[in-house]
Amino acid sequence: MVTRGSLPPSDQARAHHMQQLESSGSEGTWARWVTFASMVLILLGCLNGLQGFFAMLDQGYYVAGGDELALVSYDAWGAVLVLWGIVLLVVGAALNARRGWARWAAAIVVMLDVVLQVGFFPSSPLLALILITLDVVVLYALTVRWEEARLGGI
Repeated sequence: MVTRGSLPPSDQARAHHMQQLESSGSEGTWARWVTFASMVLILLGCLNGLQGFFAMLDQGYYVAGGDELALVSYDAWGAVLVLWGIVLLVVGAALNARRGWARWAAAIVVMLDVVLQVGFFPSSPLLALILITLDVVVLYALTVRWEEARLGGI
């Protein structure tokens, strides 16, 4: 019986694959964070767009006390939210495509979205809190490996 000094082909392939995964671990981690942030940004864009459509279609959707709400027109506010949702979608898609400007734009847009969502606390505090939490998670995902991102080009 002849013994081989090396591993069988399937084990060699598995060892080679594991070595490649381990050697690209930090780059892969950053890529996963960016993908996560871009998907959540796209989700936020959809949710903001839906909020805008609700504001335009149902005048009583955002009901709050008379002194708690400072809106000129539900239609205007709805249009602003729809446009804001489109901005979030575009930035999320650009971030997913690894555009260099998208990381900075996403961080700025997410911070502005937190401020925007604070305005919804009187009418829908739970939804505003959930959206603010998602914004903070995206901001964390974008900044957790900032140095690695700077070295990697995005």
